[in-house]
Amino acid sequence: MERNNCTRDAVVPSCGRPLGLTFDRKTGDIYICDGYFGLMRVGPEGGLAELLLGDVEGRSVTFANQGDIDEEDGIYYFNDSSDQYHFGEVFYVSISGDKVGRVVRYDIKKKEAKVIMDKLHLPNGLAASKDGSFVVICEGGTSILHRLWVKGPTAGTSEVFARVPGLPDNIRRTPSGDFWVALHCKYNFFTRLFLSHSLIGKTVMKILKMETVIHLMNGGKPHGIVMKLSGETGEVLHMLEDSEGKTMKYVSEAYEREDGTLWFGSVYWPAVWVMNTSVYDRK
Repeated sequence: MERNNCTRDAVVPSCGRPLGLTFDRKTGDIYICDGYFGLMRVGPEGGLAELLLGDVEGRSVTFANQGDIDEEDGIYYFNDSSDQYHFGEVFYVSISGDKVGRVVRYDIKKKEAKVIMDKLHLPNGLAASKDGSFVVICEGGTSILHRLWVKGPTAGTSEVFARVPGLPDNIRRTPSGDFWVALHCKYNFFTRLFLSHSLIGKTVMKILKMETVIHLMNGGKPHGIVMKLSGETGEVLHMLEDSEGKTMKYVSEAYEREDGTLWFGSVYWPAVWVMNTSVYDRK
């Protein structure tokens, strides 16, 4: 994997693009969903990441996005957002209407992988439940959060866990077992137009610059939105929004720590924000 001449701003196949990171607390390993290379791992001593998975069931892992680990069973679940396009074409994947995303189950000990959910439109975030009985998948192209059962009598079946008012990005479980999901943007005229008519979306991507498409999909006002959902029912518990984008923009993730702080990250904005969750009534 050649990495010569890569810079902090380079997003090309030869440089890779780490997206989702998951720590295995038992081994100290870090699992990396790379938007170009596939599923990778770095040991507790650091060093160059090793490639664990570059293809599954004869299809390339082209756009590994976010995953989560069942430490008890040694299983890693992750989303492959597209087997045709890399991270650099994320907005094309979003408005193309192509349902080529999937969820992969990787057995760490056996080094075996299989697809457990397929034909998804830009599956983005993924998080496992506290008891490991199901995973929640954020389908970015439909704004649906799916609950996929992976253990018990209903294993292999799925249902709608929640619907959100925009394009969901990453999702993280809280210490209590609820979930924080970040929305890249809320629905507006252009997002509804592009997502409802894939031909229009594909045409727009060909004639407009990426920056213009992002601007339109954000309604001309990039801002930050996160939602807290019940880990049992998917019910909305809290919604935090910087509607003017004065402090937070393009929020891609919210992570709640046991000390009560909420950490926010962004896929496009070079910043990390921290908030004390005591500023709102916690449930």
